[in-house]
Amino acid sequence: MRQLNYLEKLLEGVGTEWQALSDLVTLRRGRVMSKGFLSENTGIFPVYSSQTANDGMIGSIDTYDFDGEYISWTTDGANAGTIFYRKGKFSITNVCGLMKIIDENLLNYKYLYYWLTTEAQKHVYSGMGNPKLMSHQVEKIVVPIPCSDNPKKSLAIQAEIVRILDAFTAMTAELTAELTAELNMRKKQYNYYRDQLLSFEEGDVEWKTLGDLAENLDSKRKPITSGLREAGEIPYYGASGIVDYVKDYIFDGDYLLVSEDGANLLARNTPIAFSISGKTWVNNHAHVLKFETYAERKYVEYYLNSIDLTPYISGAAQPKLNKKNLESINIPNPAPKEKERIVAILDKFDSLTCSIKEGLPREIELRQKQYEYYRDLLLSFPKSHSHEAA
Repeated sequence: MRQLNYLEKLLEGVGTEWQALSDLVTLRRGRVMSKGFLSENTGIFPVYSSQTANDGMIGSIDTYDFDGEYISWTTDGANAGTIFYRKGKFSITNVCGLMKIIDENLLNYKYLYYWLTTEAQKHVYSGMGNPKLMSHQVEKIVVPIPCSDNPKKSLAIQAEIVRILDAFTAMTAELTAELTAELNMRKKQYNYYRDQLLSFEEGDVEWKTLGDLAENLDSKRKPITSGLREAGEIPYYGASGIVDYVKDYIFDGDYLLVSEDGANLLARNTPIAFSISGKTWVNNHAHVLKFETYAERKYVEYYLNSIDLTPYISGAAQPKLNKKNLESINIPNPAPKEKERIVAILDKFDSLTCSIKEGLPREIELRQKQYEYYRDLLLSFPKSHSHEAA
């Protein structure tokens, strides 16, 4: 005999009515607020926009448009369909929508918030390359109302679901914070050991230019205009990594790519030197270097990602690390065995801190997936025949 899941036990056999959001909430949009307006009217009341960082807050002003409990969502752009629970005094911009529950004796705000976090993304329209979730799409979303003929019991069921999901959310956030703190500590530890291992005093080791240590294969790389690329499974690399996948390849083997141009040369948001393997295509935005051994290639990769390359970069408006300057970079060149030792240590740190398949980043991802699994299980209401037909 099949065991009842927690939601079934919670419902105790009562029915679930599915209602369109247009019958449950009123919808409206925010207003245009420029950066100048935000800076000229600084205050204590938050302004929320389409971003997801910082809970969507882009600033704070001295007035507010809304006061109370609401659900907001992002209407336009890459984050379209992102749902937020709002409470208090605040304002939203024109790329946000806002929901106000019509009858709070029928529907719980946090319950609606959790339901929409699983449902809203399914209704995002991505036509013309600009994802959107506008009011006319939102109002069609259906919401399960348990025991709708008994509002008091319905709210009690919704409140219990909210209680469980709030607890899951808090626990997941706490665990993620702990893991993130651990990851940050490991990264600092990694940077410390990397800098220690790659610091050499003048005279301790021989120094050579990068041009002496590696074979430059820039002449073989070739850009392909995006509209002319034939889709395939071969990685197509640019200055900061994979740009596309194509059908053919230029290189086959292990190489070190170094960003030739782009703002990332100065910002260093991602490594400017990275290894590639197998069949690949490389455009003209990354240098291609070949080394005799794995240890030599990885040693140079770690070294280039640890030093300040500003003296070798030209062009303030369009930063560029040209071939001549790249090959003139001085690299400490210890004995092969010492390079192997350094690389072996740094590879272990790198695997723990950077790989999404291993170590702490993977653990953080698993925690989030675990939360989403239990959230979806708790919100898996039985669908009525009329709902399925709709």
